[in-house]
Amino acid sequence: MDCIFCKIIAGEIPSNKVYEDDRVLAFRDINPQTPVHILVIPKQHIASVDEVNADNSDVVAHIFTMIPKIAKEAGLTNGYRVITNCGDDACQSVKHLHFHIMGGRKLPENMG
Repeated sequence: MDCIFCKIIAGEIPSNKVYEDDRVLAFRDINPQTPVHILVIPKQHIASVDEVNADNSDVVAHIFTMIPKIAKEAGLTNGYRVITNCGDDACQSVKHLHFHIMGGRKLPENMG
């Protein structure tokens, strides 16, 4: 598989990890759009939200239980935004499900 996030999970490509467990990896975005910009990805390859189903939804639920902990550890105590893109029209740049945790300053309402 030629997925950059799968290569990061495998340790073939370095990342600035902020959290990892047996199902999830979180690391700092290499092109941050906000002062704090962390990507949270499942270790299981799921291409996008369109591929979430009954067989893999538990990992997505786990991600959403970890996001508040990751955000707090990153110092985001006054709020943050969680974003995922799905498909080409949404500019999903990596075809591996991922969630952006963005914050560290007041975010504009129309950013997303």
